[in-house]
Amino acid sequence: MDAIQQHMLDTYRAARLGEPAPPPPGRHDRRTLRDLYRHWLTHPPTPRTARPGHSSPSGV
Repeated sequence: MDAIQQHMLDTYRAARLGEPAPPPPGRHDRRTLRDLYRHWLTHPPTPRTARPGHSSPSGV
């Protein structure tokens, strides 16, 4: 099921239950990506180092 089909189903269910319709898919994508980017800027990922005795996923 794709996002549009899920939205249609959720809208139908909300209408049957007398609830407000959900927002359309993709409506908040830009804000979510911007918030994730800002979080990454303030909390950058730390590089992982290999622990002795453990091989990497590639086996090297």
